[in-house]
Amino acid sequence: MRIALLQAESHPGDVAGNLRRLEPACGSGADLVVTPEMFLTGYDVGAGAVRALAEPAGGPSFDQVSALASAHRVAVVYGYPERAGDTVYNAVQLVGPDGARLAAYRKTHLFGDLDRTSFSASPVPPDVVELHGWNLGLLICYDAEFPEIVRGLALRGADVVLVPTANMLDYDVVPDVLVPARAYENQVYVAYANYVGREGALTYGGLSCVAGPSGVPVARAGRDEELLVADLDRAALDASRRDTPYLADRRPELYRGLGEGP
Repeated sequence: MRIALLQAESHPGDVAGNLRRLEPACGSGADLVVTPEMFLTGYDVGAGAVRALAEPAGGPSFDQVSALASAHRVAVVYGYPERAGDTVYNAVQLVGPDGARLAAYRKTHLFGDLDRTSFSASPVPPDVVELHGWNLGLLICYDAEFPEIVRGLALRGADVVLVPTANMLDYDVVPDVLVPARAYENQVYVAYANYVGREGALTYGGLSCVAGPSGVPVARAGRDEELLVADLDRAALDASRRDTPYLADRRPELYRGLGEGP
């Protein structure tokens, strides 16, 4: 499966313009396109703008992404603020190449005041869904920094973890160290799609990457806008899992209560 990560500058508040920017990536020949976190609206836009721009999961932006996906026969993961009644979530959706919704996910680990003043945390863990013979899981940005949630996806059969993000320049340790570690320790691919440039008070770091089960990125972007393309190799994944059987060698009886904390 060929995957394309749309590393781009944020255009805050310009939903129509961001949807137009998505179309060339959809026509790139990839099987799956992944955008950064909150791509449709921008991330650091303030709680008022987030609430004003939030849409239901089946809102007008979904209809337009669905049309793009079906027109180009490509799957798309896009980030947006989701309104569910009076609650707003930092959300992503996976739209299949036929335009149908395959999966949806709301961010479960909120990062700092920026997230907490704009969004509610979801209590629902991510699902695993199948596309082109690959099992996919969705996370958002800070979620991937928690090993437990990535391990949970791996135990439910994920082959690829897709992570729209808005990672800042000061946190290069995430794409440089944590993303490859999550891939290696769980024997999955991890695709991490970030912004570049400035938005509000934030400076984004780029370095979008697709880390393979060997712990080595199979593709990595720099600091500028780029459509990063990588081919996922099923044979390489299967061989790596045979050679590095972390999941099979686990001893869950030793980990009981690990997540309970004080």
